[in-house]
Amino acid sequence: MADTRWKYVILLLSALTIMGSYYNLDVIAPIADLLRTQRGFSQTQIGLLNAVFSMPNVALAVVGGVLIDRIGAAKAALLATGVSALGAFLTAVGQPYELMIFGRLLFGLGHETLYIALLVGLAQWFHKGGAALAVALFFSTARIGSYAADTSTSWAAGLYAGGWQPPLWLAAFLTALGILTAGLYWWIDRRLPHLRDAGQPSERFHWRELTGFSRSFWYILWLNVLFASVFFPFRSTFSIQYFQDVKGITLAQAGIANSWVFAAAIFATPVFGLIADRIGHRATLLVVGAALMPLTFTVLAFTHWPLWVSTALMGFSFSVIPAVIWPSTAMLVERRRCGTAFGIINMLQSLGLALSNTAAGTLNDWFHAGPANPQGYDPMLVMFASLSLVSLAATVALRVRERRLPGGGIEARVVEVPA
Repeated sequence: MADTRWKYVILLLSALTIMGSYYNLDVIAPIADLLRTQRGFSQTQIGLLNAVFSMPNVALAVVGGVLIDRIGAAKAALLATGVSALGAFLTAVGQPYELMIFGRLLFGLGHETLYIALLVGLAQWFHKGGAALAVALFFSTARIGSYAADTSTSWAAGLYAGGWQPPLWLAAFLTALGILTAGLYWWIDRRLPHLRDAGQPSERFHWRELTGFSRSFWYILWLNVLFASVFFPFRSTFSIQYFQDVKGITLAQAGIANSWVFAAAIFATPVFGLIADRIGHRATLLVVGAALMPLTFTVLAFTHWPLWVSTALMGFSFSVIPAVIWPSTAMLVERRRCGTAFGIINMLQSLGLALSNTAAGTLNDWFHAGPANPQGYDPMLVMFASLSLVSLAATVALRVRERRLPGGGIEARVVEVPA
């Protein structure tokens, strides 16, 4: 029984480590209008702050995944947290713009490696069962970081009154706290290696291993890439500014409205993780979650419905997909190659995030989106809706394939092995 408790300690430390990093990830949206008014940034420049976050991982994500498989998830997480904290502090210094860009690039490199390392670690520590619920609780804590960033326009209003920089210093401090929790995780992992399952030792890496995955893995990969390319560029870069310009609400009100998605995910994500663990139907849950995304942007672009409607739709989608997609991915690959598989997903996801953030900002500039021209945001919303439809097609293909497999594939319920 004492052994069982340790995996929940690891879960707690992993969740606390990622929480501060997610706060910093989402800090650009609340200060976007301040960057526009106080520093004269264009929407393309604002989009680039989150686009560049993803760029190094296009080239290095697979390297990071292989590194995790080679040196271990715990050590990789500790190293990545240090890189993230350095990047967050350089971003907070923020002048000149090129230093701010470099800080976001460095933070992105560390954050994405940290994210994958912690997910691989949870797959190892919860190898006897309950992985979906564990990952869901992990993401719930990450959403607390995102929720806190969005609502900081209210509870830290004094910092925003001081301009664009004080909120970034707070984000840097919270990111640096993750070094302590990641260090404790590494210390426990070193002393209790027998409680986790790392699978077979990682063999020498060969490039051909990058293609040796099932068709189901590639379907779930494209869902992951496209969903991230829609959700994060909108919610973490442009949404608060969009709500101010189109809906005519204040910065504090827009921050609260944006936070509702994350608030819903904090409580709903573990529920869907538990459902996936207990009854299966993972591919079906992914289809339902993916179907809500194009509907969300249709509501925003073509109706005058209250904000809570689109928030509820996106919040439900954002609760289902992260809770189900990562444990399902781990079921589709050999455990010794989990880091490499997650690294491939991260590489393509990073490319999608970089392109999507840049494209959204460019579209907004081209069509002169702003308070004087709210309709200028419509092309961005149409782009996001179109990407959402492609991700829905990938989930449907995944569900059809998995239901045809003996035993039901990832649709089947996984019986938990007693600890």
